[in-house]
This record gives sequence, C-alpha cells and structure tokens, in this order.
Amino acid sequence: MSPIIKRIQNDQQLPAKADVVVIGGGIIGATAAFFLAERGLFVALVEKGHVGCEQSSRNWGWCRQQNRDERELPLSGVALRLWGEFESKIGEDVGFRRCGLLYATDNPQQLAEWEAWRATARQFNVNTKMLSAKEAAATVPANGRRWLGGVHSIDDGKGEPAIAAPTIANGARKFGATIHQECAARGLDLVNGAVAGVITEKGLIRTQAVLCAGGAWTSMFCRQYGILFPQASVRQTALRTRPTANLGEAIYTPECALTRRLDGSYTLAISGRAMLDITPQGIRYARWFMPMFMKRLKAVQFGIGKSFLQGPEAFGSLNKSKPTAFERIRVLDPPPSRRTIAAILKRVTEQFPALAGVEVADSWGAYVDFTPDAVPVISPADGVRGLYLAAGCSGHGFGLGPGIGRLAADLVANDTPCVDPTPFRLSRLLDGSKVKVGAI
Repeated sequence: MSPIIKRIQNDQQLPAKADVVVIGGGIIGATAAFFLAERGLFVALVEKGHVGCEQSSRNWGWCRQQNRDERELPLSGVALRLWGEFESKIGEDVGFRRCGLLYATDNPQQLAEWEAWRATARQFNVNTKMLSAKEAAATVPANGRRWLGGVHSIDDGKGEPAIAAPTIANGARKFGATIHQECAARGLDLVNGAVAGVITEKGLIRTQAVLCAGGAWTSMFCRQYGILFPQASVRQTALRTRPTANLGEAIYTPECALTRRLDGSYTLAISGRAMLDITPQGIRYARWFMPMFMKRLKAVQFGIGKSFLQGPEAFGSLNKSKPTAFERIRVLDPPPSRRTIAAILKRVTEQFPALAGVEVADSWGAYVDFTPDAVPVISPADGVRGLYLAAGCSGHGFGLGPGIGRLAADLVANDTPCVDPTPFRLSRLLDGSKVKVGAI
C-alpha cells in the first residue's frame, strides 16, 4: 500500500525547450527545480508517476545533523537552513519543525559511538548533548528498559513526507517551472556526446542541461549511455498509526523509531531492518559493495523476488520509441513485510504501553538506494556533457534533500557550490579510491 501523499496539479503542455530538465519528482528533484527556477532559469520537471510517490514519501521524515558522516555534515547544515526557509518563500507549510531528536540506548557500544562522534560534531558546531542514564530515562521513558544514556540533537528536526516534495515542487512552479507527472523520461537526445534534449513518453524537450534525480532508477537510466553508477537498493517496511497518545516528536531506541506527524499519528519503523534482493544489477556491482556488506551484513537479509526480473535493478534494453520500464512501473511500491509490521508493533507497544492497541492506518514497502560508501552522488556524469546526477542517498535523502538539491542546482547552473562537491563526485566510486563506508 502506498502512503497517503499530497497530489498537485499537472502542466499538460510539454515545453518545446527548457534551460534545464529535471528527471525525478522526489525531494531532490523538487528542491533542485525550486532552486534553479528561483535563479530565473526555465525548468521542466518530469516524473514517471506523481511527485513524491516513491522514497520521498516513505521515510521517517528526520532532518538531522546528528550522527552524520563527516563528508555530509556541511551539506546537512545547508539543508537544515533551507528547510526552515521554504515556508516563507513558498507561502505554504512544508511540514518542517525544528523539534530536536531524542536517542536512548542500553547498548554500551552504541553509546560509545555517539560519544566519539562529539569530536566530529564540535568541528561543525553541531548543537548536540549527551544524556546521562537518568536524563535518558526521563526524556524517553520505556517500559522495562534501563537506558545507559542517550543523545539530544537540539537543533535537528523533522519534515512531513506526505506534503514536502509536492509543496516544494509547487513552489518551483511559482518561479516559472513546469511540472509533468505521468511523463517518463525514456532517454536523452545526444549530439556529439552532449545533451541536446530529453526524450519523454509525451515528446522531446530540447535542452542542454539535465539533472537525473531518479532515486533507485538512476543507475538503469545511466546504463544506456555506458555510465557506470554503482547502486544497490534495500527493501524496507514502515507503518503509520492513527492519531494517538503523544510520546514525543522524534524518538530513536535500538528497538524502534517513532516520528510524530502533524495530525498526531506516528510513523513507526525499525532501524536497520531491511531486505537486499538479489538482482542482475546487484550481481554486477557486488564487488563495489563488499565493504558495506561486510560491515552491515547482520542488519540486512538477502532474498530473491520479482525485482530480479522487473524494476530498476533488472537488466533489459530501453527502446526510446516504445514504453519502457519507467512507464511499466509508474510507482515503485513493493509490498510491506507482514513479519516486520508485527515486529514493529510488538517492539513499540512493549516499550511504550501508552500505544498498546494503537490502530494501523497504513503500511508500505520502500526501496532505499545506496552507494558503496553510503554517501550521495551529486556530480556531472563523466562521458555525457550536460548530464548531472543526484542520487544514491543511502537513506539520508529526505533530510539532506534541500542541501542535495541546492548543490545540484549550483553545479548545473555553474554557480559557486554551496559546499565542496568533491566528496560527492561519481568518479570516487570508479577510480580505485579507497571506499570508506559512512554512517547509515
């Protein structure tokens, strides 16, 4: 079941040409379109389904600097600032609240890792506070658990996945962008190795600049041009309750994570619980991902299913004159795991008796796309002039989304980058550089 998401109007008339075409209407595509249009560029945003329909509406909604990899911290600071500016610029609520995040644990290794991260936090002036056992028990009271301590990330916050990407895309429209849903980008029109247009199912848009922010579909799109983009997707499950007792805004424990939504319901999930489907693309890029698999193997199960033959990781040619996989699967909507749903409810209600008997409003599956080092790619695509990529967010895409969209817009527009783009270059995954697996 897909999560409920705000639906926005469609621009029916496909433009003959645009300064920039953004492929993918998730949080990254929407924010990139916004920042490009805000500069006065004419932007066409094309989305095979509807804006925000895949991972951008299926996540926890956390917008954080806490426990970020050092390479992402400058970008996360930019993202938090931009989250706070959208409402005044757009005139609509995107659901962002700087409410702080609370973490509690009874795992001494986890607590030590959080404590060690404070050295990184100080370098970037992150406002974070370690909690004593007594403070953790007071802020995250859990039945039958004796916390060793915790963390309060004071300036972090949460967004509302159900409304964020569509509202920001509408904001881009206010600056002149056009939004084209159910309009899959089949491929590129290339002239002498440079972008000359985007071939969509509804016609050609002439352009010399394309940003592919296709989430889990990005590697498949790139493959038809000989561009290697090592990407793997893991399948996760989450659920939303009906409005219920208020336990706090955003809470993490080793057993579960809870995020209160604007209507008083909660998004519930288990951190690290995921299924890695064996697929042709996964087999192709397995050696790139071995360091991550070795580090994360205990948290990931392996399986094989429909994704071997269909979806973003299945092999197959893309014929630009006929319907493609992008049109056959408008929304990547894997079924939720019933076993995981049962585990979430059991863990949450055992720890938080106030939620005993809580009703499940909906549940969903999602594919979270990873890079081998769990750091996004925000980069020109080597080999095709005028093509840029912003994907591989490794479970960090929603919170980092405005920062990623802003940096991508800077690169596409050839403006001064908001942060150093070097850590996010695609070539780091292909040139033999040592893979340092970042925080998840």
